Amino acid sequence: MSESEQPDATSAENPRPAAESSPVTDSSAPQPNPAGESQPSPATRPMSPRDRFEQEVATRRESLDDHEPEESLWNGGYSPKAMVGWWIALIAISIGLLVGAFMIPQLSFSIALAIIVILWLLVGANYARMRLGFHYELTSQRFIHKTGLLTRRTDRIEVIDIDDVSYEQGPVQRLFGVGNINITSSDRSDPELRLVGIDKVSEVSGLIDDVRRTERRRRSLHIESI
Repeated sequence: MSESEQPDATSAENPRPAAESSPVTDSSAPQPNPAGESQPSPATRPMSPRDRFEQEVATRRESLDDHEPEESLWNGGYSPKAMVGWWIALIAISIGLLVGAFMIPQLSFSIALAIIVILWLLVGANYARMRLGFHYELTSQRFIHKTGLLTRRTDRIEVIDIDDVSYEQGPVQRLFGVGNINITSSDRSDPELRLVGIDKVSEVSGLIDDVRRTERRRRSLHIESI
């Protein structure tokens, strides 16, 4: 055998290793997070400062309502003292009709008596309507007013929505401490509410105004603390 045909002993003893194939990385496959941190969900977006503020305000209001029980402060309605002027006028008219029945021949006693009865019935019916048809209640958070005899309507005004409270009295009403209270509010159903014939009108109107200012201060302090 010739020298060129002899196998290479060196290559036979030490075969050349095959070329190692480099692993191919699939870019579409999810990559492991080496730090172990959780990735944010694509559906969750960060809250804006406005969203955080509104959420905090709602939370504070709910906690405020839960921890502050509503307390009844005043109940009232149409006072009989508000009809004193009517009673005095009615008594004077009745006496005048009775005297006229004896002094005026054309005015008989039966006619005078019938007129007196009708007048008393009309004034009494009006008093019953005012006395039974209106009821008011003031709590630490709301002002509730009920109206109606056969059918009753109940409305509620948040005291924080009350803008102004005033009252008025006539000459006779001042003598007996009664009067009418006017409430102006931002409530859509009752922007202007008139309470007629309220006893101790000065104290009641002052109480409504005090509760209004107290509730506004309390709410503003909770808003400022956010």
